[in-house]
Amino acid sequence: MPALPDAAIYALALIGGYLLGSIPFGYISAKAAGIDIRTVGSGNIGATNVLRTGRKDLAAITFIGDTGKGALAVGLAFVLLLKADIQTRQTAMALAGAAAFLGHLFPMWLKFKGGKGVATFFGTLFAACWPMGLIAATLWLLTAFIFRISSLGALVAAALVVPVAFLLHVAPYPFLGMALFMAVLIYIRHHENIRRLLKGEEPKIGKKKEA
Repeated sequence: MPALPDAAIYALALIGGYLLGSIPFGYISAKAAGIDIRTVGSGNIGATNVLRTGRKDLAAITFIGDTGKGALAVGLAFVLLLKADIQTRQTAMALAGAAAFLGHLFPMWLKFKGGKGVATFFGTLFAACWPMGLIAATLWLLTAFIFRISSLGALVAAALVVPVAFLLHVAPYPFLGMALFMAVLIYIRHHENIRRLLKGEEPKIGKKKEA
């Protein structure tokens, strides 16, 4: 079988990544328990909102699924392109990861209303370039430990992972571009959290969000 041209490889990476990312684990797991997660709390399909149902098991399933789908998209691109040149393989991995992240935020199955992408962001980074994943996780943990605000940790990690990884020379350009793309979308999806942070109204870890 002749090798596919790079354009076809990249197109398949984008389509496959988006379809994987579009799987709404939060919605599916909650629905199986008789809950429409879109009517709970913020209406978000991510693990944080699923936890508001009081079902830690459903939240865990959601977190694992949302983290895993980004990692799986990147991993499949890596495995299927082992014989390709490294530039093509890394670019396809980055495109698949970015598309999976986009699919989570805007899933076609739920009228393009998805989650905020934090779990998928971490899963994608760790699969594509574990040093970048480690940097992002460390930034989140430090920020969350100091300020006790989960969303702030995510925003700090998204903002700093690319410059830190670039300065440390731990990631190739395709992965830096992928991380930058995800970071921009995280800020867009967290606009309400940013507004509450500026007003000092963002709930801290361990405290319930007011209705």
